[in-house]
Amino acid sequence: MRQQNKTKDFILKNIIYIAFVIMLIGLSVFAKAFLTTNNLINVLRQATVVGVLSMGMTYVIISGGIDLSVGSTMALASCIAAAYATTSTAIPLPAALALGCLAGILVGLINGIVVSYLGVVPFIATLGMQYAVRGVALVYTSGRPINALTTAYTNIGKAYVGFVPVPVILFIIIALIAWFFLAKTQFGRYIYAIGGNEQAALVSGLRVKRIKCAAYVINGLTAALAGIILSARVAVGSPTAGETYDLLAITAVVVGGTSNEGGTGGILPSIIGVFIVTVLNNGMDLLGVSGYYQKIVTGVVVLLAVIIDRNNVNRNH
Repeated sequence: MRQQNKTKDFILKNIIYIAFVIMLIGLSVFAKAFLTTNNLINVLRQATVVGVLSMGMTYVIISGGIDLSVGSTMALASCIAAAYATTSTAIPLPAALALGCLAGILVGLINGIVVSYLGVVPFIATLGMQYAVRGVALVYTSGRPINALTTAYTNIGKAYVGFVPVPVILFIIIALIAWFFLAKTQFGRYIYAIGGNEQAALVSGLRVKRIKCAAYVINGLTAALAGIILSARVAVGSPTAGETYDLLAITAVVVGGTSNEGGTGGILPSIIGVFIVTVLNNGMDLLGVSGYYQKIVTGVVVLLAVIIDRNNVNRNH
């Protein structure tokens, strides 16, 4: 009986990963193009933008928050970076990238101040910022896309090192940095402590407001980096870019097993969540599933992940 309970607990705790393995096996059998080199590289490329975005989102969700403004932040940061990387206005590439990243950091800082210091509910605060930042991007570009980007800029999204796309390399580097600070530093431990029990963390002497604010700043930076990679890949800085990426990032983090109540999760689970979402969409494309049905399937997967998370939280209590 005890062994049966252990087996049941294991399955419930890892059902998303088990389903992912089954999905991989199924696609390998029924979608002949799935295991081809070109498709696997395509999956990696598709995963990079959402993956980079998910790294910062993991910090925010573990801290007990949420950020709905990252898609708009992607658009603004990419437009600012792209505006200084056109063939007619080009400045040194590092400077253009720094300006884009600075925009993301600023948005993250505003989110952090509003949520942490002003006490506004994260959902409401970042929803407001979602509209405000998108509006700033539209005003900045007069609603027009920024074209004629330099080759140095577009190489960020299109170039290869050997057979590996540059965006994949950038994703790996960003993921390693995010993992190190979350798993191996005092700051990371504080993030978990605040998400697990904010009041207890406050009583313990942690600077809760400052740490939560820092999580949003990190999220703003990774959103900016994701936006730059996306704009470099499509060779356009668009004020309408990233409109669904905020939900994709949240989906990947939650599906990967990071609790939407905060306090648990990690970078590796989020990466797995990114690939679950990416492979699911890629597989449905290969099988010719309508985009309408793809949205239904993705929504069901998110609901199942949340239900499983809730079940695990209840069992732990």
